Amino acid sequence: MIKWDGHSHTKFCKHGHPDELERYLDKAVELGFTRYSVTEHPPLPEKLIDDERLMAELAMDFAEMPAYFDYLREYKKRYEGRLEVVVGLEFDYLHDRFAFTERIAEPWADVLEDSIMSVHYLPGRGGMRCIDYKPDDFRTHLLDYYGTMEKVVGEYFDHVEQAVETAVRLPGRKRIGHLGLIEKFRLELPPIDEAQVRERLERMLPILVRTGIGVDVNLAGLRVATCGKPYVPEWFIRACKAAGIECVYGSDSHKPEQVGFGWDYFERAMQG
Repeated sequence: MIKWDGHSHTKFCKHGHPDELERYLDKAVELGFTRYSVTEHPPLPEKLIDDERLMAELAMDFAEMPAYFDYLREYKKRYEGRLEVVVGLEFDYLHDRFAFTERIAEPWADVLEDSIMSVHYLPGRGGMRCIDYKPDDFRTHLLDYYGTMEKVVGEYFDHVEQAVETAVRLPGRKRIGHLGLIEKFRLELPPIDEAQVRERLERMLPILVRTGIGVDVNLAGLRVATCGKPYVPEWFIRACKAAGIECVYGSDSHKPEQVGFGWDYFERAMQG
């Protein structure tokens, strides 16, 4: 099994850390990783969220994209022979706005090696809402809008299924991002029915097999106080492995010290 961190961020992330990429990469080398995917948040449609302050923190601007790819090319060369640095992006599933995603991807299709597609936004009160911003925001703009956690979770997984179908059109290797992100605030919101989550994940398996989309086994939930669990359960990793679905560990690091976080969990699940 390749020791590969398939989901990470950089100083280009507006809600990340200003450290240079070498601090992340040196940590990866120190921990014995041989492949490291850099998957930054690309631009979003203007006013996707009706909160200017939040919008300013979510993603790169179009004008930053050339500098981002030049930055990765530089480090790819610098670490050649020590660490395979993979050029990627973490795209947002934008429902009926794939033309915007194509506008991002097409100019860089020959450069992009990894594409993660994640669901961070759902329709809610006042338009599209960010599902992983703050518990109070979730409660006001999503829970109160849908009425029950069951309905919010159902809507989320509907979008995830659609995201998987859409991801096939992206360049490079393709994965669906942090499947359990809807549980980020589970300890501060009404309980989520684990049976519902399991049923939706089981329903996802044949879709992943048919489309050939891999899974971002994202461990960031373990370090989030309001979640306290991985975003992908062990049983699902084993089911994916049995079905031939690619599972790639993801630290989702936004700081250098987060590189490699939770690797033991992934390794155990893959060997189980």
